[in-house]
Amino acid sequence: MTDPQIGMLMLGLFIFIIMLGFPIAFTLIAMGVGFGYYAYFTPGQEFFQNRIFTLLVQKTFEVTSSDVLTAVPLFLFMGYVVERSNILDRLFHSLQISMKNVPGALAVATLLTCAMFATATGIVGAVVTLMGLLAFPAMLRAGYDVKLSAGVVCAGGCLGILIPPSILLIVYAATAGVSAVKLYAAAFIPGFMLAGFYVLYVIARAMINPALAPKLPPEQTNVPLREVVWSLATSFLPLALLIVSVLGAILFGLATPSEAAGIGALGSIVLAFAYGALNFQMMKESVYLTTRATAMVCYLFIGSWTFSSVFALLGGQSVVESFILGLNLSPTMFLLLTQVIIFLLGWPLEWTEIIIIFVPIFLPLLDDFGINPIFFGILVALNTQTAFNTPPVAMAAFYLKGVAPPWVKLTDIFSGALPFVFMVFFTMALVYIFPQIALWLPDYLYGVR
Repeated sequence: MTDPQIGMLMLGLFIFIIMLGFPIAFTLIAMGVGFGYYAYFTPGQEFFQNRIFTLLVQKTFEVTSSDVLTAVPLFLFMGYVVERSNILDRLFHSLQISMKNVPGALAVATLLTCAMFATATGIVGAVVTLMGLLAFPAMLRAGYDVKLSAGVVCAGGCLGILIPPSILLIVYAATAGVSAVKLYAAAFIPGFMLAGFYVLYVIARAMINPALAPKLPPEQTNVPLREVVWSLATSFLPLALLIVSVLGAILFGLATPSEAAGIGALGSIVLAFAYGALNFQMMKESVYLTTRATAMVCYLFIGSWTFSSVFALLGGQSVVESFILGLNLSPTMFLLLTQVIIFLLGWPLEWTEIIIIFVPIFLPLLDDFGINPIFFGILVALNTQTAFNTPPVAMAAFYLKGVAPPWVKLTDIFSGALPFVFMVFFTMALVYIFPQIALWLPDYLYGVR
């Protein structure tokens, strides 16, 4: 076999092994070292003199010393602390009573809470689970349609994938070698536009068929204006100030993402103290979850960069590039092909594996097709949201099923989430047709693409 054929065998074998359920990060490292030993082998050398071990150490150092990736544990810690600070139930209640005259008030309040919480956490599983415990039962008690309620929770809970400070965008920035700040700016309009489409859809459904989202009883809506204002001031305003401070500092160049994330982590501790939720157990859990998630991302990066380096050395990357370039695709067709592949990969894989392992295969081709990597990253982030809500492996649906009442069927959750998936596709189509939706803000703020 030639080296390029061995490279393609390496890729195919990796996909087969992870389909069997082996840990992805360690599979990447093992295969990178195994095939790399062959690629770097020279007769007569001692076992540990093979250059693959030097490459592995070098990649480990690069990951652990990356300034961009420093923001990951800090934003995760900020999110976990906010999640455990009793803010979500206060925020949902205040938005619920302030939206009392809007059709589908509970569903709209759920989506707004999810969008708000997404900007503070970016942790999909946490938001879906918490809203599944808080908002989903409230909607069911109010007589809301099960499918609509489930779709609202699943779709709203996934907004953190796209809306800054998205962990996905930081990981993509480190993978693609682009500015995380510009990615955040590019994600703002598409992210909140998608959230707006969700809200408009819910309001339209509630107006067309009020039985899907009945009005709340008077005892839940007859709340004095003074109480509404106080509720918003003590729940919405503090979290909003924290988010605006962190993201504003990043977007206006006052701080790097890592520095702003550090301030955000400190601010989340202050919020937890203000709400009386700061204690040793809460901090212990937040630190543990942050460490576990950060270690997963770091090991994935180490494995992926080792794997991709060996894959390129064997000539596998050139085979992929030659094949795609040989198809004579237009830039639009190339984008469609890559997004279809990423969409299908989203069924068996998490977003981390897609961004760190498979997206780098397409990145070298962006220059050939004249595609902005920031624009490509926004499309990938939008696309990844569909994976969380599309059967057969819709993780958001399974998160919700785990906390939903036993009589709620998984098929109902799938069915309720699908209309929101179509709205993601619609948003992607708009971004395809009007790229300035994603590129205008970074161009306006920083003057360059």
